[in-house]
Amino acid sequence: MLKEFKEFAMKGNVLDMAIGVIIGGAFGKIVSSLVGDVLMPPIGLVLGKVDFSSLFLNLSGQDYPSLAAAKAAGAPTLNYGVFLQTVFDFVIIAFVIFLLVKQVNRLKSAPPPAPAAPPEPSNEEKLLTQIRDLLKERR
Repeated sequence: MLKEFKEFAMKGNVLDMAIGVIIGGAFGKIVSSLVGDVLMPPIGLVLGKVDFSSLFLNLSGQDYPSLAAAKAAGAPTLNYGVFLQTVFDFVIIAFVIFLLVKQVNRLKSAPPPAPAAPPEPSNEEKLLTQIRDLLKERR
């Protein structure tokens, strides 16, 4: 059983998948930073200085000035701003992966074309071949 597991773990597809997951995790952090630190502040500014990550709905009925204060007090909250941030992260990651896969597919070499069939002999060549064959039969 150990031998089978070793063969399974050393297959190219499993190693490729593991590498993809590790790189994908690192890439996700980069995109999250891009969205949270670069894209969302200008969008929040355009929408009236809104910080999406601090948008929440307090379910306790008490007023809290910020999400951090509500969490510190242990109040139940719906953190829809964090959800919106995560959705933006996902959309950007999905779009970048789409572009990446599209480029990889474009760069893959197309299979070589099948060799062309030799051209069919012309009518003159056919007639000459028939004449040659007839002359051979007369000998």
